[in-house]
Amino acid sequence: MATETVAPARNGQSAESEALVDVRNLKIYFPVMAGFLISRKIAENKAVDDITFSVKRGETLGLVGESGCGKSTTGRAILQLYRPTDGHIYFEGTDLGSLRGNDLRRMRRRMQMIFQDPYASLNPRMSIRDIIGEPLTIHNLGNKSERRERVAELMRIVGLNPYYASRFPHEFSGGQRQRIGVARDEPVSALDVSIQAQIINLLEELQEQFGLTYLFIAHDLAVVRHISDRVVVMYLGHLMEMADRNEIYDNPLHPYTKALLSAVPIPDPVLERKRERIILTGEVPSSLRPPRGCVFHTRCPIAIDECRQVVPEWREAAPGHWVACHRV
Repeated sequence: MATETVAPARNGQSAESEALVDVRNLKIYFPVMAGFLISRKIAENKAVDDITFSVKRGETLGLVGESGCGKSTTGRAILQLYRPTDGHIYFEGTDLGSLRGNDLRRMRRRMQMIFQDPYASLNPRMSIRDIIGEPLTIHNLGNKSERRERVAELMRIVGLNPYYASRFPHEFSGGQRQRIGVARDEPVSALDVSIQAQIINLLEELQEQFGLTYLFIAHDLAVVRHISDRVVVMYLGHLMEMADRNEIYDNPLHPYTKALLSAVPIPDPVLERKRERIILTGEVPSSLRPPRGCVFHTRCPIAIDECRQVVPEWREAAPGHWVACHRV
């Protein structure tokens, strides 16, 4: 389960819906340096670019989006593992950016991050073939030849070339390592699902028992809908849409949200066969050179000239339903 959970604990106050965490115009830019003896900044990686949202006391806010969209960076910034380039993060009204030393350490006692890191989850001494094939071996699935063929098939499924199966994790990018992790987990997906259910149930029990607040960061939209009260959709450092979980699944407004949801399987096979799958074309742009206007316009099926020139306003299209799109 590719999940990161930031869990700021409640302090015993009443279970009201006021904001526990308030993120205002947050920007996280990482400088790209050139030179060896004398370094100079040549560009900026705009990992998070002017986002605003809040996490209500006692709720679970799901944060979803493709790899590299800025979800994890946002979570780390809330814990002040990354200091904001601009903007503010408030915890119960306290600006976390103003805290230093012991004051920050005391505040961090009330927060915890549970995260999965593709750089740490793969054995650096094992080839990709051995990493992906290990669950097959452990569960005694097929002979050596069949497992080798299955590894190649799994690599193709997740968009990796089987030619590179003999390489090692350090030879792949972070995104490719995440794909390797997906391929490795797929052979025992039934087991993974049961473990996911156990973890989700445990998180919900702890939330009820201790009054926890969760920022739940994940790729699995089905899991996010199950556990979250509200859902935020993020793309290339920007917020695309935010609403109550049922509202955003039943009435998505942003074309990116619609594309993500079209990939979520429906239990009813009749409805599954009838519905339209939205396939996004092109690659996710680099955050070093994000597109002008709406950052999604290069892949958006309904983009117009205004989308290519003007950044859409983050606005409340309906009560509690926020979106950044000129076409809504």
